Amino acid sequence: MLWLLLLTLPCLGGSASGNPEPGAGREQVGIVGGCDVSARRYPWQVSLRFYSMKEGTWEHICGGSLIHPEWVLTAAHCLGPEELEACAFRVQVGQLRLYEDDQQTKVAEILRHPQYNESLSAPGGADIALLKLEAPVPLSELIHPVSLPPASLDVPSGKTCWVTGWGDIGHGEPLPWPLRLREAKVKVRSNVICNHIYCRRFPSNTTERSEQVIKGGMLCAGDGNHGPCPGDAGGPLVCRWNCTWVQVGVVSWGTSCGHGDFPGVYARVMSYMSWIRQHVPPFPRAAGGPRDGGDPASRVDTLRPSPVPA
Repeated sequence: MLWLLLLTLPCLGGSASGNPEPGAGREQVGIVGGCDVSARRYPWQVSLRFYSMKEGTWEHICGGSLIHPEWVLTAAHCLGPEELEACAFRVQVGQLRLYEDDQQTKVAEILRHPQYNESLSAPGGADIALLKLEAPVPLSELIHPVSLPPASLDVPSGKTCWVTGWGDIGHGEPLPWPLRLREAKVKVRSNVICNHIYCRRFPSNTTERSEQVIKGGMLCAGDGNHGPCPGDAGGPLVCRWNCTWVQVGVVSWGTSCGHGDFPGVYARVMSYMSWIRQHVPPFPRAAGGPRDGGDPASRVDTLRPSPVPA
């Protein structure tokens, strides 16, 4: 059984022709309550596929990001039990509409972070994994790696970033056709505040346990005014720095639909850069992405586990 933790987001911002700025014009992008993404945006976005015996097709199960022509970054929990081999997965790059003109790439190797605990799943921390592709993907205007941050990067509370995915748009409400990629703006929140929110939601008899709900390797964003939906886990959270889009988070976990103020929880990419660099060489021409349209306030929805049959 694959266990996926899923994200949904509210719609903010607008779209424009060409290479639009997030938040500019009129968009139909989102995750829950979001809007569709226009062409040439988020060229690092990846759809992770798992073969469905029932449907006889490679189905989208999670998001991911291209960080090098041969490497994809995603969430460890998206990859299910450790006994699942690389051949059980495919990735699709350069796609705006899910399943449109599929040209999937085989996965040659799965590297889960060594501190990831499968029995604890995403809330246990280190929910991050690397996929080595069988061959480098050809780069283009629609396919390009995202920049990774230095380990020392501090993402300030209040920073507005963007998260993307093909997940459901509401509880039990799948993304409608034509299954366009969706985005939402989310404001980063401090781990201290995020931990306080989750400790209220999941009270414990021991102070020590409750203090560790949000760990140092996690990052929180949004206010969770909507609910979780399947399909966005493993996707990228990106922020704009010095004219470059930088991935600071990987969609990981959260609480369920409609629980007010709960932020989405992400794997904090900066915490795992030394491990990533042990396997993935720097790619000097990472994508700058669409131009920044500013950092307005925004909201993110939260996540919860959802079983997907293997």
